[in-house]
Amino acid sequence: MHSDVVASRSADQRDSSQSRNGGSTLDAVSLAIIEQLQEDGRRPYAAIGKAVGLSEAAVRQRVQKLLDQGVMQIVAVTDPLTVGFRRQAMVGVNVEGDVESVADALTAMPECEYVVMTAGSFDLMVEIVCEDDDHLLEVINKRIRAVPGVRSTESFVYLKLKKQTYMWGTR
Repeated sequence: MHSDVVASRSADQRDSSQSRNGGSTLDAVSLAIIEQLQEDGRRPYAAIGKAVGLSEAAVRQRVQKLLDQGVMQIVAVTDPLTVGFRRQAMVGVNVEGDVESVADALTAMPECEYVVMTAGSFDLMVEIVCEDDDHLLEVINKRIRAVPGVRSTESFVYLKLKKQTYMWGTR
Protein backbone atom coordinates (compact mmCIF):
# COMPACT_ATOMS: atom_id res chain seq x y z
CA MET A 1 0.00 0.00 0.00
CA HIS A 2 1.04 3.60 0.26
CA SER A 3 2.19 5.90 3.03
CA ASP A 4 -0.50 7.79 4.86
CA VAL A 5 -0.53 10.40 7.55
CA VAL A 6 -2.70 9.68 10.51
CA ALA A 7 -3.95 12.92 11.99
CA SER A 8 -5.58 12.36 15.36
CA ARG A 9 -8.09 14.85 16.62
CA SER A 10 -10.95 14.07 18.98
CA ALA A 11 -14.52 14.90 18.00
CA ASP A 12 -14.91 17.66 20.55
CA GLN A 13 -11.77 19.34 19.25
CA ARG A 14 -12.75 19.35 15.58
CA ASP A 15 -14.90 22.45 15.88
CA SER A 16 -12.26 24.47 17.71
CA SER A 17 -9.33 23.16 15.63
CA GLN A 18 -7.29 22.42 18.75
CA SER A 19 -4.63 19.75 18.91
CA ARG A 20 -5.10 16.92 21.37
CA ASN A 21 -1.92 17.80 23.26
CA GLY A 22 -2.39 20.95 25.21
CA GLY A 23 -4.81 23.06 23.29
CA SER A 24 -2.64 24.88 20.75
CA THR A 25 -4.83 25.97 17.85
CA LEU A 26 -4.06 24.60 14.41
CA ASP A 27 -4.28 27.33 11.80
CA ALA A 28 -5.54 26.88 8.26
CA VAL A 29 -2.01 26.41 6.90
CA SER A 30 -1.23 23.55 9.30
CA LEU A 31 -4.53 21.92 8.42
CA ALA A 32 -3.71 22.28 4.71
CA ILE A 33 -0.28 20.69 5.28
CA ILE A 34 -1.92 17.74 7.04
CA GLU A 35 -4.35 17.31 4.16
CA GLN A 36 -1.48 17.38 1.64
CA LEU A 37 0.35 14.66 3.57
CA GLN A 38 -2.80 12.56 3.89
CA GLU A 39 -3.05 12.51 0.11
CA ASP A 40 0.59 11.39 -0.15
CA GLY A 41 2.76 10.90 2.94
CA ARG A 42 5.89 11.11 0.75
CA ARG A 43 4.97 14.38 -0.95
CA PRO A 44 8.04 16.65 -1.05
CA TYR A 45 8.06 19.66 1.25
CA ALA A 46 8.64 21.92 -1.76
CA ALA A 47 5.41 20.67 -3.40
CA ILE A 48 3.49 21.10 -0.14
CA GLY A 49 4.91 24.59 0.22
CA LYS A 50 3.75 25.52 -3.25
CA ALA A 51 0.24 24.22 -2.49
CA VAL A 52 -0.07 26.03 0.86
CA GLY A 53 1.93 29.18 0.15
CA LEU A 54 5.03 28.55 2.30
CA SER A 55 8.70 27.90 1.66
CA GLU A 56 10.08 24.39 1.81
CA ALA A 57 11.90 25.25 5.06
CA ALA A 58 8.73 26.61 6.67
CA VAL A 59 6.81 23.45 5.74
CA ARG A 60 9.62 21.29 7.15
CA GLN A 61 9.44 23.21 10.46
CA ARG A 62 5.65 22.99 10.63
CA VAL A 63 5.65 19.25 9.90
CA GLN A 64 8.27 18.64 12.58
CA LYS A 65 6.23 20.66 15.09
CA LEU A 66 3.06 18.70 14.25
CA LEU A 67 4.98 15.44 14.71
CA ASP A 68 6.58 16.60 17.98
CA GLN A 69 3.20 17.68 19.37
CA GLY A 70 1.63 14.31 18.53
CA VAL A 71 -0.94 15.92 16.23
CA MET A 72 -0.05 13.48 13.45
CA GLN A 73 2.17 10.55 12.53
CA ILE A 74 3.63 9.69 9.16
CA VAL A 75 3.43 5.92 8.76
CA ALA A 76 3.49 3.25 6.09
CA VAL A 77 0.16 1.40 6.04
CA THR A 78 0.49 -2.17 4.83
CA ASP A 79 -2.01 -4.70 3.58
CA PRO A 80 -1.87 -7.39 6.29
CA LEU A 81 -2.47 -10.19 3.77
CA THR A 82 0.59 -9.30 1.71
CA VAL A 83 2.88 -9.33 4.75
CA GLY A 84 1.75 -12.70 6.13
CA PHE A 85 -1.16 -11.83 8.41
CA ARG A 86 -4.08 -13.77 6.96
CA ARG A 87 -6.50 -13.45 9.87
CA GLN A 88 -7.97 -10.29 11.38
CA ALA A 89 -10.79 -9.93 13.89
CA MET A 90 -12.49 -7.33 16.00
CA VAL A 91 -13.01 -8.57 19.55
CA GLY A 92 -15.56 -7.07 21.91
CA VAL A 93 -14.41 -7.40 25.54
CA ASN A 94 -16.53 -7.11 28.68
CA VAL A 95 -14.62 -6.24 31.83
CA GLU A 96 -15.17 -6.63 35.55
CA GLY A 97 -13.47 -3.88 37.52
CA ASP A 98 -11.01 -1.40 36.09
CA VAL A 99 -11.39 -1.08 32.31
CA GLU A 100 -8.18 0.93 31.96
CA SER A 101 -5.97 -1.78 33.47
CA VAL A 102 -7.42 -4.35 31.06
CA ALA A 103 -6.99 -1.91 28.15
CA ASP A 104 -3.35 -1.36 29.17
CA ALA A 105 -2.72 -5.13 29.27
CA LEU A 106 -4.24 -5.59 25.82
CA THR A 107 -2.34 -2.61 24.42
CA ALA A 108 0.89 -4.37 25.39
CA MET A 109 0.06 -7.36 23.14
CA PRO A 110 1.65 -6.93 19.69
CA GLU A 111 -1.33 -8.59 17.95
CA CYS A 112 -3.72 -5.96 19.35
CA GLU A 113 -3.45 -3.18 16.79
CA TYR A 114 -6.37 -1.08 17.98
CA VAL A 115 -7.75 -0.86 21.52
CA VAL A 116 -10.58 1.52 22.35
CA MET A 117 -12.73 1.95 25.45
CA THR A 118 -16.38 2.14 24.48
CA ALA A 119 -19.87 2.75 25.80
CA GLY A 120 -22.46 0.20 24.78
CA SER A 121 -22.47 -3.59 24.60
CA PHE A 122 -18.72 -3.90 25.16
CA ASP A 123 -16.29 -2.13 27.45
CA LEU A 124 -13.47 -2.49 24.91
CA MET A 125 -13.16 -3.11 21.20
CA VAL A 126 -9.87 -4.65 20.13
CA GLU A 127 -8.65 -5.24 16.58
CA ILE A 128 -6.43 -8.31 16.33
CA VAL A 129 -4.06 -9.07 13.44
CA CYS A 130 -2.76 -12.66 13.32
CA GLU A 131 -0.94 -15.02 11.00
CA ASP A 132 -3.73 -17.61 10.85
CA ASP A 133 -6.70 -19.10 12.73
CA ASP A 134 -4.49 -21.01 15.17
CA HIS A 135 -2.68 -17.81 16.08
CA LEU A 136 -6.00 -15.97 16.52
CA LEU A 137 -7.33 -18.74 18.78
CA GLU A 138 -4.18 -18.62 20.91
CA VAL A 139 -4.38 -14.84 21.29
CA ILE A 140 -8.06 -14.81 22.26
CA ASN A 141 -8.24 -18.00 24.32
CA LYS A 142 -4.88 -18.10 26.06
CA ARG A 143 -3.93 -14.43 26.29
CA ILE A 144 -6.89 -12.05 26.14
CA ARG A 145 -9.20 -14.22 28.24
CA ALA A 146 -6.36 -14.74 30.73
CA VAL A 147 -6.06 -11.01 31.48
CA PRO A 148 -7.36 -10.33 35.01
CA GLY A 149 -10.69 -8.53 34.77
CA VAL A 150 -11.76 -9.91 31.39
CA ARG A 151 -15.29 -11.26 31.93
CA SER A 152 -16.17 -12.26 28.35
CA THR A 153 -15.24 -11.76 24.71
CA GLU A 154 -17.10 -11.85 21.43
CA SER A 155 -15.13 -12.22 18.21
CA PHE A 156 -15.97 -10.81 14.79
CA VAL A 157 -13.67 -12.48 12.27
CA TYR A 158 -12.98 -10.45 9.13
CA LEU A 159 -13.93 -12.31 5.97
CA LYS A 160 -12.93 -9.57 3.54
CA LEU A 161 -11.60 -6.07 4.06
CA LYS A 162 -13.49 -3.71 1.75
CA LYS A 163 -12.24 -0.32 2.93
CA GLN A 164 -9.43 0.90 5.14
CA THR A 165 -8.40 4.53 4.93
CA TYR A 166 -6.99 7.21 7.16
CA MET A 167 -8.32 10.03 5.04
CA TRP A 168 -10.88 11.67 7.32
CA GLY A 169 -9.03 14.89 6.72
CA THR A 170 -9.10 17.85 9.02
CA ARG A 171 -12.84 18.48 9.10
